[in-house]
Amino acid sequence: MTFFRQVIAPFLIVLVFLVALLAVSARIFLPSDMAAPAPMEEMAPTEAAQAQPSKILADLPQELRVLVQGLPEDPSLSGQL
Repeated sequence: MTFFRQVIAPFLIVLVFLVALLAVSARIFLPSDMAAPAPMEEMAPTEAAQAQPSKILADLPQELRVLVQGLPEDPSLSGQL
């Protein structure tokens, strides 16, 4: 067990670090258009995409619905009394 702690585990840690360093450093050699982040586009929501969350939430128990939707607005916290 001490052999694993003193030799194998540090080697695996260094190996993971080197693989991550290689993956990050590989961006230097990419063409300039591929090194930039991917463009973000706003997608128009369709009727099916808008109806889907309510269908999913209809089957959830109340305890889980709070986790998905969040707590309802409390007028005392928002300053509207």
